[in-house]
Amino acid sequence: MTAKTIIEPFRIKTVEPIKMTDFAERDRLIREASFNPFLLRAEDVLVDLLTDSGTSAMSSEGWAAMMRGDESYAGARSWFRFKEAVDDVFGFAHVVPTHQGRAAERILFNLMVKPGDVVPNNTHFDTTRANIEFVGGTALDLPCREAEDLSSDAPFKGDMDVVALREVISKYGADRIPLIMLTVTNNSGGGQPVSMGNLRAVSALAHENKIPFYIDACRFAENSYFIQRREPGYADKTVREIAKEMFELADGCTMSAKKDAFANIGGFLCTNDASLATKERELLILTEGFSTYGGMAGRDLDAIAVGLQEVLDEDYLRYRIASTEYVVRALDEAGVPVAKPAGGHAVYLDASRFLPHVPALQYPGQSLAVELYREGGIRAVEIGSVMFGLDPRTGEETPAHWELVRLAIPRRVYTQSHMDYVVETVVDVFRRRKEIGGLRIVEAPRFLRHFSARFEHVEAS
Repeated sequence: MTAKTIIEPFRIKTVEPIKMTDFAERDRLIREASFNPFLLRAEDVLVDLLTDSGTSAMSSEGWAAMMRGDESYAGARSWFRFKEAVDDVFGFAHVVPTHQGRAAERILFNLMVKPGDVVPNNTHFDTTRANIEFVGGTALDLPCREAEDLSSDAPFKGDMDVVALREVISKYGADRIPLIMLTVTNNSGGGQPVSMGNLRAVSALAHENKIPFYIDACRFAENSYFIQRREPGYADKTVREIAKEMFELADGCTMSAKKDAFANIGGFLCTNDASLATKERELLILTEGFSTYGGMAGRDLDAIAVGLQEVLDEDYLRYRIASTEYVVRALDEAGVPVAKPAGGHAVYLDASRFLPHVPALQYPGQSLAVELYREGGIRAVEIGSVMFGLDPRTGEETPAHWELVRLAIPRRVYTQSHMDYVVETVVDVFRRRKEIGGLRIVEAPRFLRHFSARFEHVEAS
C-alpha cells in the first residue's frame, strides 16, 4: 500500500491542556498586552506559533538522556557526549558551548567585528543583525533575485546573490569584511532553503578573498532535506551526508540548538581556527561559564546530543516539511497571500498584500498578528518594519524589505487538527481584512524593539 497521508511519526505520551478563550477575552488580553503578542501570558494562547525556538516536544530518548546528565562543573561526561555528537554531524575542529544561539553570535562578533566592518548574509535574522550592529558593524542583506517574488515557486529562494556579494567585496575590500555568513534556512526570507550550489559558490568567493565563511546552522537538517528533495544530484544522498558536505564548505558556524536539535535551551559556536577558538573560550568563561558547559546544565548537553541525531531521521523530516506544505497549500487555495514554496519551519503570510491599505510604517504585519490572536488565539510574530525598520544608531525608520507574519510551527507539538484550525482562523481574518487598521509605536527600546514595544491603534481619518 502507498500511503496518501503522511502521519506524525510518533505517538503522544504526555499532553499539556490548552486553556480555551473566546473573542471578547482575547480582545481584552491583547489590549492589555499593548497589541504585542510577546507580552501575552502563554496560558492565554491557544496555538502558539510565535517561534519554533526552544518550543519543541522532546522524545522519550531525549528525556532519558536528561536523567543521565552529569552536572560536574568541568569535564562532565555530558560534555563529552555533546562534543561527540557535534563533531559527528558538523565536523569542525573546535566547538564552544553556549546557552543559546545569540550567545554564540555575541562571542563571535565581539571578537571578529569592529566598528565600520560589513558582514554580508543572505538575510540576517534579528539577533544576528542586532549583535553585529551593537559592536558597530553593518549587517548587509544580499538575498537572491528570486526571493523578490514571494508567490513564485523557485526552489531555492534562500540563496545569496553571488554577483552582489562580489560587488560588495570590491566596494568595501576584504579587510572590512571579517566574515561572510549564510543562514540556512533563510528565516527572515520566508524560511526558504539555500542550495548546495549557492553554498559552494559563496564559499569559493569567500576563500578566494581570504574571508572566513560561516553558516548560521540552526535549521541545518531542514535545509539539507530540501537539498535532497529539490537539487539535482542529491536525491540518492542521505540528509546526514548532505549536512556534512554543507559544513565542509565553511570555516565555522553558529548554532541555536533550540531549533534543529529539539532542545529547550542551548547552542554552540564552531570554528576551524585554533587561535580564534582560544579567544572564544576565554570570552565564554568570562560571560557564559566554563568551556565544557558554556552556561548549560549537563542535562541540556545530553538532550542536545540526542536531538542532533534524531533531527536527521528522514521520516521525521518528511512529516515536518509535509506539515508546513499542508498549511501553505490550504491557504493558497483560499486566496490568502502566502510565501511560496513552503519553507521548513514556518508559514509566512505576506502582510503587505493581505492588508494593502495599511502603510508599511503603520505596521501591517503587527496588525495582522494582533488579529490572528483576537480571532483564534493564535500567537504569531511580525517580520517586517517593526523588527527591521529602525536603524538603532541613527533612529531613522524606513520600511523593511518585506512585511511578513511568521507562523512558526514547533517541532512535534501540534497535530493536523491544530493546523486545520490555524487555516480556518487565517481565512476568517482574511475575509474581514478591510476592517483592519494600522498601529503606531508608543514605547520601544533601541535594539530588538519587537520583543517589548507597545502599540496603539492609528485612528481612521
